[in-house]
Amino acid sequence: MYTHRGAYLAALANVVESNLNVDPGRCKYLWTLPMFHAVGWTFPWSVCAEEGVTHFNAAPTVNTLLCSAKEAERLPRPVKVTVAASPHRALVRANGQPQPHPRHVYGLTESYGPLTVSYELPAWESLPPKEKFAKLARQGHGFITSLPVRVVKTKSEEDADSVDPSEPQLTDDTLIDVAKDGKEIGEIVFFGNICAKGYYKDPEATRKLFLGGGLRTGDLAVWHPDGSAQILDRAKDIIISGGENISSVALESLLAEHPGILEVAVVAVQDSHWGERPKAYITAKDPSNPPTQEEIITWAKGKTADPKAGKSGISGFMVPRDVEVLDELPKTSTGKIRKNILREWARK
Repeated sequence: MYTHRGAYLAALANVVESNLNVDPGRCKYLWTLPMFHAVGWTFPWSVCAEEGVTHFNAAPTVNTLLCSAKEAERLPRPVKVTVAASPHRALVRANGQPQPHPRHVYGLTESYGPLTVSYELPAWESLPPKEKFAKLARQGHGFITSLPVRVVKTKSEEDADSVDPSEPQLTDDTLIDVAKDGKEIGEIVFFGNICAKGYYKDPEATRKLFLGGGLRTGDLAVWHPDGSAQILDRAKDIIISGGENISSVALESLLAEHPGILEVAVVAVQDSHWGERPKAYITAKDPSNPPTQEEIITWAKGKTADPKAGKSGISGFMVPRDVEVLDELPKTSTGKIRKNILREWARK
């Protein structure tokens, strides 16, 4: 259930946060995002479509296909694309090229669409491209019409055996902020004008949505010292291998750097020794000559972290032992990869 005030403020926030107020005149927006996808991220109320496109929105998989297409060519003028949810390397690889310039946002249907934005800071211009991209790929800070985003821990995440009796005890209605150290993991919660009132005629679902007073997302993230949030995974997509948590998002982000991979999705498969281990499903940039499982695994092992060499990357236990090449990844009508189907394939 939405309010007129919430929809109005969400629409105005898009005008500001996606820089729709171009000069001269109005922006010219290419309509690419379905209006049933989180209300078209509220852009139906923010723009109208014309020729001479300056802005568009698209899911990460749509942008990947767009920028990797053989028909792609240099753009005659800058175009800004609002990208949601996932880090998007395809739009950042061509440094200095007139590719669509990404504006990374994050939100839910319950928040009228986007509710955070990764603000690009002037200080980042001097950073190496890879480091700059890592910062751009964060979900970022709260929109102009919302309160600051928070990352919290809750009772369900607290080990009862390790509770310090001198510390305040958590309850289902208690939200305690995680440390802003980029390490401690918690759940993203939202507050402010552009949160939905609740679910229509479903008071129990509404109660669970707002446990603790904030809108609960189910997305696990860390909180950086500058106040920006960075999603690690959906709670249901975290892979627990030998007691270690593996972020499927982090692993997908690394594998996407392989020059032969177009798209990638990682899910958990059962393992008799480790409990779970990651499996990667990929599509190839050149379907006639796809990379082999051995090639990808060897390449990924070369990207693992080596503290002695001062090298950053992933931990060795994250490298998948199984890589399956598909003609196409299963997707929803809005272009999101259907991991539930991939998990079922992996189970079988």
